[in-house]
Amino acid sequence: MEKITRFGVSIEPDLLKKFDRMMKKKGYSNRSEAIRDIIREHLVIEHVQDPSVMVIGTLTVVYDHHTDPLIDRLLQIQHDHFQEILTTTHIHIDHSTCLEVLVLRGIAQHIQKLADSIKALKGIKYGELVITAKSL
Repeated sequence: MEKITRFGVSIEPDLLKKFDRMMKKKGYSNRSEAIRDIIREHLVIEHVQDPSVMVIGTLTVVYDHHTDPLIDRLLQIQHDHFQEILTTTHIHIDHSTCLEVLVLRGIAQHIQKLADSIKALKGIKYGELVITAKSL
């Protein structure tokens, strides 16, 4: 088990009340767990801002599969980037709308550029990239 370091935090009462409400709403059993997660989250955000670091993440897109030549372009991009795209999941939302999730791994700058190129395709209704550090 990792060694734990204890430290004190000074905080205004109103801010602490808000923090405690948020902590309980999210299901944390104690302040230490909540604070550790907040620190990890901010470390990841800081880490992935470096365009040269290795990241892993997901790109979720919702699109109209009747828009030509969207399907052909998506497949071409996926084949062109087979090293960055680890897998995809395709879900039919209704007769014309699909949701696709691409699991991505690579250099942050390349992953962002790949996601931007997909989100910009005609027929893509919505796209969101979520990236995280491979490790901290």
